[in-house]
Amino acid sequence: MRISPSKAAALFAILSLLFASACRKHHKRIAQVPSTPAPQPSSRALAVPLGYSEEGLASWYGIPYHGRHAADGEIYDMETLVAAHRVLPFNTWLMVTNLANNKAVKVRIIDRGPFVSGRIIDLSKAAARQIELLGPGVGRVRLEVIAAPVNIPSDDFYGVQVGAFSVRENAEHARLLYAQRYVDTQLAVKQGSVDMWRVIVGRETSVDAAQRLAQVLSVENKTVFVVRLDETVPVPSSAPTSPDAPPPSPQ
Repeated sequence: MRISPSKAAALFAILSLLFASACRKHHKRIAQVPSTPAPQPSSRALAVPLGYSEEGLASWYGIPYHGRHAADGEIYDMETLVAAHRVLPFNTWLMVTNLANNKAVKVRIIDRGPFVSGRIIDLSKAAARQIELLGPGVGRVRLEVIAAPVNIPSDDFYGVQVGAFSVRENAEHARLLYAQRYVDTQLAVKQGSVDMWRVIVGRETSVDAAQRLAQVLSVENKTVFVVRLDETVPVPSSAPTSPDAPPPSPQ
């Protein structure tokens, strides 16, 4: 059967339209295929956000604690760039800026303190020297987190320090009194020329919860401090360093 040229042209046009429609549907189906799921946030989140900052008074500590164990288990050397903070995780690196002269120093948190109202950080002698804080002894600073360890959720507990005693028996007596009302009550030692036994109450999962407990405890004891609960860990073979961290030597 022969098809006239006009009919052949019409048939070709119809087939072309059908093929184009099929292609459009095919492409549409491809576009509807779900894309690869976005990567989920890593479970190894940092223990404290980079850029976190606070302002307050800084002090420094030296001879009575030099050569003794810091709270993280390593030996405190006052001529290295380290510091004590009450709640920041060990091995957090901070940029500490003296607001009186804008001089700054990078320090690594290895210890707990200061346990004096109004103060937020205790610097090593070397760190205090670098920002000209040795003479005044106390000065207003700004802290900024520049590097932080990976978070370990089981370590995120906080308590309230309700006292510190140079005689362990006195500290144990105070601990037993608080233990009658609070199940989680413990002792922690801060080594120095004279060891200080710290009495810590509570085991809260956030700083806010610990602060609420501190408000309750402050009714009968005005000198209380929220602290991170730590377990002394073995000293690593080499201390972690922050990016571009300065050498730990006297200035």
